[in-house]
Amino acid sequence: MKTTATISLGAAGFPYVVPGRVLGAAGGTPPSTKIVMGCIGIGSMGGGHLRGFAGQEDVRVVAVCDLRRKFRENAKQTVDGRYGNTGCTMYHDYRELLARPDIDAVCIATPDHWHALIAIEAARNRKDMYMEKPADVHVAAAKALRAAINRYGVVFQFGTQQRSSQEFRQCCELVRSGRIGKLHTIVVGSLPGMEFENQPLQPQPDPSEFDYDMWLGPAPWSPYTFQRSASRAEGSPGYWMHIHDYGLGCLSGAWGIHHVDIAQWGNNTDDTGPLEVEGTGVLPQDGLCDTAVTWRVEHLYANGVKMIHMDSRHTEKEFPQFVTPVLESRGCGILFIGSDGWVIISRGGIDAHPKSLLQTIFSANEPRLPVSNNHKRNFLDCLKTRQKTICPIETAVRSDTICHLDDIAIHLGRKLHWDPKTEQFTGDDEANRLLTRPLRSPWRL
Repeated sequence: MKTTATISLGAAGFPYVVPGRVLGAAGGTPPSTKIVMGCIGIGSMGGGHLRGFAGQEDVRVVAVCDLRRKFRENAKQTVDGRYGNTGCTMYHDYRELLARPDIDAVCIATPDHWHALIAIEAARNRKDMYMEKPADVHVAAAKALRAAINRYGVVFQFGTQQRSSQEFRQCCELVRSGRIGKLHTIVVGSLPGMEFENQPLQPQPDPSEFDYDMWLGPAPWSPYTFQRSASRAEGSPGYWMHIHDYGLGCLSGAWGIHHVDIAQWGNNTDDTGPLEVEGTGVLPQDGLCDTAVTWRVEHLYANGVKMIHMDSRHTEKEFPQFVTPVLESRGCGILFIGSDGWVIISRGGIDAHPKSLLQTIFSANEPRLPVSNNHKRNFLDCLKTRQKTICPIETAVRSDTICHLDDIAIHLGRKLHWDPKTEQFTGDDEANRLLTRPLRSPWRL
């Protein structure tokens, strides 16, 4: 946390907030309690995070970064309007923002294939971070990020905000306390993926507005395309997120990671993963988007629990518990089935059988899950105390990995054996090669 005094660095060309220790040594005012933040990736999701953090009384947003000029300008206008000045600095290159010594923390909400690279650089610069899910588009990047977070001792919060919901926590506590008997099956229902028609090739975008080559970054080079109101890289995230070079579609970052993460929480497997993974999915055969549209993947854990991850087109047919007036999101959610009952949770509500489970009062000596009722607030509080957040890096990587295992199983079309200790497939070189992706030069982990 830094003081809010501002000076100008003529050579560097930007104002910044001087660390409190500098002013203290010079006889200046003592440092304030403000958390100084920068935001990297300020589109639809990132713009919402920007407004959320700027609205916190103990936060001062001083910098914004995006490859799109209009996003940078809109974000600066938002921040300056919040504080009544013109102090917010705009950046095109995230490395310049991260090099600023006055910034305590950053929010990272870029396209998925950039997450680990930016977050690792943030860790090297000792920046605490709130990072949107997923960890990245391959397991090797997620593991490299985990190593960097632990090496530099920075606070990390993963954007799986359902862990900061009272009802999701209540559901997992009912399961982990044995209120539904012995847990044997978990069903994760996610939104299905999208298909888009082929897009004609168009000239590169105006580099003054959008740096497409930088946007591609570590991903393979592909020509810029544009059709109607969206492009391969701009506009609705439905496009780029469903292109395998940049994301896993709804199987992971767009939705699946949220519910898989809660399944892990309820199963008490935050520090491990399944032993077996097997399933099928429908992959588009033509068009710009090539991630799974529908899927059904089964996982077997060491504790005997079977988890089934499927899209919502199938959950209602196979599991009638998803069809309940309590749930507003039909087919989406997490269903925990035990020997004595079941409980289901979604963003629409919570339901259970028997209904009396929902009136459970836990005794004072029963173990409870950590409480967070606001995901951003939990991050900021942990930044001050240096405690682990409600979704720290270890938890994030384990949940993220499951989505990648599903993707690999769908592409290979056969049962895979996973060793959660070594985080490798057992006796399967072909599958292990899919845990990493080559990065386009000059980018490297």
